[in-house]
Amino acid sequence: MANPYTAPPPPPAPRPPDTRPLRRRKRVWLGGSGLFLAGLLVATPGSGDEQQPVQTKVKAGPTVTATVTTTPEPGPTVTETVKAKAKPAPTVTVTKTATVAAAGTEDGSGGGGGGDSTGTCSIVSNSGNCYSAGQFCRNSDHGATTTTASGARIRCVYSANAWRWKYA
Repeated sequence: MANPYTAPPPPPAPRPPDTRPLRRRKRVWLGGSGLFLAGLLVATPGSGDEQQPVQTKVKAGPTVTATVTTTPEPGPTVTETVKAKAKPAPTVTVTKTATVAAAGTEDGSGGGGGGDSTGTCSIVSNSGNCYSAGQFCRNSDHGATTTTASGARIRCVYSANAWRWKYA
């Protein structure tokens, strides 16, 4: 809706006169007319003497249809029974070595007797193996001390941004 308080828009500007020269306009019309006439000459049929009438009759040929249907005979049924042999499964053996403390010694004295407990480890991994120096510690083992499989004492300490087992 137009606003009654504003002035009407100005009228559109008149179209400028054609800037092409007259000779070019004539050439375009002559070229287009020539193409039109050439198309008419090609499309019009020639004189009636050269053309022959087309026969529209179609001669029917013989039609042959052959249908062969065969039913295979049932063959003999062969059934072979094979008994499956059970393969032996791997055997898992877990061995835990326990040491007996000799009379007159104290457990957990921690006083430098590293070679006393050869082959035992008080703390083992989840798979049941002894830890070795350099491996990561579990959260429950922080600060704990144990021995390796060879009997060397190791302690779980914070080192290089991680808790690891180090030689004590």
